[in-house]
Amino acid sequence: MPALADLIEAARMADHHAPWRRAVVAPKVWNLAVEQLADGRWSLLGLWGEPDKVHMALLDEALNIGVISLDCRGGRYPSVGQYHAPALRLERAAADLFGLAPQGLPDTRRWLDHGQWGISHPLAAQPGGPAAAASYRFLAAEGESLHQVAVGPVHAGIIEPGHFRFTAGGETVVRLEERLGYVHKGIEGLMAGASLDRAARLAGRTCGDSTVAYSLAFARAVEAALGVTPPPRAIWLRALMAELERLANHLGDIGAICNDAAFAIMHAHCGVLRERVLRAADAAFGHRLMRDRILPGGTASDLNEAGTSAIRSLVAEIRQRFPHLVELYDNTASLQDRTVATGRLKVELALQYAAGGYVGRASGRDFDARRTPGYAPYDQLAFDVPVLQEGDVNARVWIRVREVEQGLSLVEQILARLPAGPISVEVTAAGNAADGPREGMALVEGFRGDILIWLRIGEDGLIERCHLRDPSWFQWPLLEAAIEGNIIADFPICNKSFNCAYSGHDL
Repeated sequence: MPALADLIEAARMADHHAPWRRAVVAPKVWNLAVEQLADGRWSLLGLWGEPDKVHMALLDEALNIGVISLDCRGGRYPSVGQYHAPALRLERAAADLFGLAPQGLPDTRRWLDHGQWGISHPLAAQPGGPAAAASYRFLAAEGESLHQVAVGPVHAGIIEPGHFRFTAGGETVVRLEERLGYVHKGIEGLMAGASLDRAARLAGRTCGDSTVAYSLAFARAVEAALGVTPPPRAIWLRALMAELERLANHLGDIGAICNDAAFAIMHAHCGVLRERVLRAADAAFGHRLMRDRILPGGTASDLNEAGTSAIRSLVAEIRQRFPHLVELYDNTASLQDRTVATGRLKVELALQYAAGGYVGRASGRDFDARRTPGYAPYDQLAFDVPVLQEGDVNARVWIRVREVEQGLSLVEQILARLPAGPISVEVTAAGNAADGPREGMALVEGFRGDILIWLRIGEDGLIERCHLRDPSWFQWPLLEAAIEGNIIADFPICNKSFNCAYSGHDL
């Protein structure tokens, strides 16, 4: 059984790719890597295209990371998705954007392209004319007395658009099929030719509730490509922002899940705590969501005494109030009746899809990008990664509860050990890339799971290509599996317990 490092070393290595290596491989080697994925020995971290090639980011059994690339002659390449289902939607998206044709792909329906762009294959070397708008062919299900229920893309609440097509026998869901792409923004197209400053702002707007995580991933990818090391204080400030973002989202999710079980008091109290986090972030960094506060080379905002005091007061308040809310959740039988054994995700599926965040950890996948591959300053911080096996809504709630507790500890540790000094260094892309394009990649733990960003910076210092992979790409398909056998009325609570991103997925 070959190691990922062996495959890369034996192939044509790409110049200036950091921190992990990339190699252009032959079709035989590509297919060998696909076999490792299909056999469950390796995990797929990402798959993305360019006009003339396709790339895969891989994680092997030894937790080593690498990228392999394949030249696509005539726009064709051997499909990964025909053997490894997690690649299906990524390959469909690359086909929509670049016109690449994966040979053997079992599902060739358009994914992001709804026929409304006025152009087809917009990122290809030669984009095509407008794609014909055609009705989407949902998969058929056969059985006695089955019926379909269509939900969305417009929903009752103020949420993002997505279509859910249920096939049910009575109230029991036989199949759920999702239709996404309604909030496609063309982020990767906008990135091409952008300056680092503009690209950083675009990255931070890929998914609003994860703006810190996306900004951090982009900054780390740029710094890896150009060999830039931000000051120690900036590294610790970034972690502080990331943990505040994680706290705000987990608190909001815990309340929202309970609200979908008609337990509004939890929603109200958790909403208050989430608001406290956002206000503390505003006091500390000048923006409630901390958008545009992380940039290549460091941070745009420092932390003063007033901001430190606001965050310490926040931690004290959550430590006082949150345990009572956890006790209320755990001791309310009617709430437990809705969450326990509902929407189970099998451990095997979580592992196959390399599901990140609370979705994966609630179903036995022990992975956290802060620990593996790891990045500063988390190598100097003490924290546990909670993992459960049950895989139901209740488990996904408890993972969030434990991560709130860990997050409070991390915030306290960061404040206690925050080094003094500058918060940024100058990043001169044009000079560093003078001897050829530079490529960088980063894997950062957002509140939903690991976010991957890969980019190439040209000799002119501008972004040539940037790919952003949200954890939801590997979580949305698992929601379809988790809802099977449940009743339609339990879909909202299952959906909220996953809380997959629409904007982050739709790019």
